[in-house]
Amino acid sequence: MQQSDKSSDFSQMPLLEHLLELRQRLIYSFVAFVLASLLCYHFARDIYAFLVRPLAEVLQGENRRLIYTGLTEAFFTYMKLAIFAGGFLSFPVIAVQVWMFVAPGLYKNEKKAFLPFLVATPALFLIGAAFVYYFVIPVAWKFFAGFESLAPQNNGLPIQLEARVGEYLSLVMTLIFAFGFCFQMPVLLTLLARVGLVNAQSLADKRRYAIVGIFTIAAILTPPDVLSQLMLAVPLLGLYEISVLLVRIAESKK
Repeated sequence: MQQSDKSSDFSQMPLLEHLLELRQRLIYSFVAFVLASLLCYHFARDIYAFLVRPLAEVLQGENRRLIYTGLTEAFFTYMKLAIFAGGFLSFPVIAVQVWMFVAPGLYKNEKKAFLPFLVATPALFLIGAAFVYYFVIPVAWKFFAGFESLAPQNNGLPIQLEARVGEYLSLVMTLIFAFGFCFQMPVLLTLLARVGLVNAQSLADKRRYAIVGIFTIAAILTPPDVLSQLMLAVPLLGLYEISVLLVRIAESKK
């Protein structure tokens, strides 16, 4: 009975047709990504202003700036911004293409099981990106800017931050991606539980190892200050506990 739930056309497609279908979905995804990146390049200055705003709010004052030391650095920085924002903008199209390729090969109950993950993945990524932009980055930038000494001391020279635009934006984009992917923990662990690789009891028993792993990941991904590391590690610990609860609920439904 369950076999009849699956699309008969999909099950009867030869391998070559599957590959052609995959190529078509990849082409649609690539075109959507390229068009979104070109559109975002047109608005690269606005995206730059948005990403640099946390630093501008910390470095209040006259003649504060970001610099570039290479002739092509600013151009390639705008290209990175366009690709970065294009990935965000085209993700719904890419996700739909992935779903349209995979869905015909799934049973109805499997479609119902995976649809929530398809929705939760971008939602959690946006939550992680918003968290790092609005909470972590302002605190981290304020900490690092605190090492400035604008007034000369002991007949020395003042210390003033003049960050490179490419280096700054690369750091911001890395943090946004890192937090966004780390916030996928509930999705990942719940999927692993559905395929039988983990269960709620094993996750609970290995909590101490998870804590060590989370703090290690936080130390690697965040700037080298304790506060930033804690601001990533604490939410991840909460997400781990939520994951254990979601896995337990999934097991009870089975």
